Amino acid sequence: MIAYLEPFIQDTDSRRPHDGSSLCEALELQLQGGVSTDSRDTGLAGKDFGGLHSITPLALVRPAGADDVAKVVKSALQSSNLTVAARGNGHSINGQAMADQGLVVDMRAMEDHFRIVQINGLTYADVSGGALWEDVLKRCVSSYGLAPRSWTDYLSLTVGGTLSNGGVSGQAFRYGPQISNVAELEVVTGKGDILICSENENSELFFSVLGGLGQFGIITRARVLLQPAPDMVRWIRLVYDEFETFAGDAESLVRRPEGDSFDYVEGFVFSNNDDPLTGRSTVPLASGAIFDSSHLPETAGSVLYCLEVAVHYRNNDQVSTVDTDIERLLSGLGYVKGLRFQVDLSYVQFLSRVKRAEEEAIANGVWDAPHPWLNLFVSKSDIVNFDRAVFKTLLKNGVGGPMLVYPLLRSRWDSRTSVTLPEGEVFYLVALLRFTPPNPRPALVDKLVEQNREIVNICHVNCIDFKLYLPHYHSEKEWKLHFGNQWSRFVERKTLFDPMAILAPRQKIFARDSLISKLQFLKQKA
Repeated sequence: MIAYLEPFIQDTDSRRPHDGSSLCEALELQLQGGVSTDSRDTGLAGKDFGGLHSITPLALVRPAGADDVAKVVKSALQSSNLTVAARGNGHSINGQAMADQGLVVDMRAMEDHFRIVQINGLTYADVSGGALWEDVLKRCVSSYGLAPRSWTDYLSLTVGGTLSNGGVSGQAFRYGPQISNVAELEVVTGKGDILICSENENSELFFSVLGGLGQFGIITRARVLLQPAPDMVRWIRLVYDEFETFAGDAESLVRRPEGDSFDYVEGFVFSNNDDPLTGRSTVPLASGAIFDSSHLPETAGSVLYCLEVAVHYRNNDQVSTVDTDIERLLSGLGYVKGLRFQVDLSYVQFLSRVKRAEEEAIANGVWDAPHPWLNLFVSKSDIVNFDRAVFKTLLKNGVGGPMLVYPLLRSRWDSRTSVTLPEGEVFYLVALLRFTPPNPRPALVDKLVEQNREIVNICHVNCIDFKLYLPHYHSEKEWKLHFGNQWSRFVERKTLFDPMAILAPRQKIFARDSLISKLQFLKQKA
């Protein structure tokens, strides 16, 4: 079979005339789904939301289920260099879901799977790894009045995709990231095995895959913890002129016990100017609300801060009771009086808030433009220095999109997963969500990418304790530095579950054509 595969895998520069059926035959695949080598499909699979890379795969696989995914991985194992990348909704930034002349598996093509299960008094949703979180939300709320506890801000992401990274939003301070709210997974390993795993069954695989950057297995099903869904949300934004006050209030809120704090806590930085994309006008929530800058003190600098919080409530709750509870939670906070904005909306509308921004961006042509985003976790001990060196200096005029910054608690993350975090109980998510104009000049995009590198370099030079979230590195040295004392565990897990380095090659952590992989391949064939 390997000899028959040579026309498909040797010449990586030429365009192949082969169709999907002949490729299936070559790979000895008998799939319930399908395989396409059509340039329209492989072209789509060779792009992502980041728009910074374009890497064409050998084929796009549309699996019907886990059996198809396993067959694809096992077929790749029979070659010396073929790789497999799982693609969710294509929202990676640096080509992490691509496979250069490999096989990209379209997880969105998997058969729909949705089931509510109850175990030991807890309720879960069993969902496909290729399901979008927005669809999970709608089905859980509309049919059962339930919802997952932890979210991402943007819900057009797949379940398997976010669980392979972390999954963070304003609920994570209380419930932890999404990877802390899943009880069981079905995974196809890099050996082509289909395994059920949980804390008590195949636990090493379970914790390896969670936050594992796709290196140990492809998530084909997940059991997600649910809770009763509220009906309504009061969404509030509070403006601060001093970072230390903003950070102190945010940290106080995330440390408070449940019932004595908000249900959602995030924050962002914005420019103290009239820029429609990054300035003061981006803060008000209700239609017609105005940011009255006369409330700002004369000492206000070039950047300001917004603490974003929310409270859940029921339709039958008295408005006066909700008002009283919120005023109690707000009392003592040091935001600028007169610069408080709020709006009431349904729970589903609140969680879908970024969808509306997406629709506007699509209409304006910027959704399909490059997005050189940068996401970091920064230790509480260094966040003031980061603010001074980055927000107040390098990024004082904004990044053309949101600049998120808010605290999380390390104790809400399970150290057995593959995610690596800064030291200390409190650390901050920093997300620089850049948007570029339609069809930007390559020089502009290169400049923004270089600015991201400069920010990372600033962290190194100033000894700021940080970790990249959704990391992207180019060398083993950089990955070793990223994982620190967890590197040996990460490598050991790779040898257990994907020893041939089949999976997620564009993460650039392990190379399929490395000496070790080749020796393993020869040993296996001997």
